Amino acid sequence: MVSREFADARENRPDARSAMNRHNNEAGRTSIIELMHLKCKCHGLSGSCEVKTCWWSQPDFRVIGDYLKDKYDSASEMVVEKHRESRGWVETLRPKYNFFKAPTEKDLVYYENSPNFCEPNPETGSFGTRDRICNVTSHGIDGCDLLCCGRGHNTRTEKRKEKCHCIFHWCCYVRCQECIRVYDVHTCK
Repeated sequence: MVSREFADARENRPDARSAMNRHNNEAGRTSIIELMHLKCKCHGLSGSCEVKTCWWSQPDFRVIGDYLKDKYDSASEMVVEKHRESRGWVETLRPKYNFFKAPTEKDLVYYENSPNFCEPNPETGSFGTRDRICNVTSHGIDGCDLLCCGRGHNTRTEKRKEKCHCIFHWCCYVRCQECIRVYDVHTCK
């Protein structure tokens, strides 16, 4: 109830974006309810379970995030329909493709494609990913495969001066040597 009052408070307009946000907010709440689990704790002398207290607990943030990311990846595309009602023009959403299963209250929906952040776009404020440093060993969002949007990456060798072999002297300072380390730097094409 608190979540509905807080998250849906601004979503009372008769337009497609509000309808989509209300639907997706409810899908998020449903997801959390589905993933809740019972936690229990025993109370008593030296660990005996004379009294057991149990409560419903939300899943870890990472679990919810992974679950919603899967929902996001399989979101249903919708189209906007305008129709006249007594209060004026109202926008509603309907599935774009009739041959797919209609989205349930647990599914996420969208009607506009996400912007392409791979290329520069002043409208969205995106600088693109060209020349961005990437991690060649990562399979995550910082990895060269994903971050470089399939364009590949360049590798260059870079020498950096760093403090090394630091020794603490009593009392009260640290003396370090300066070392030159060689790094491979990977940047998106």
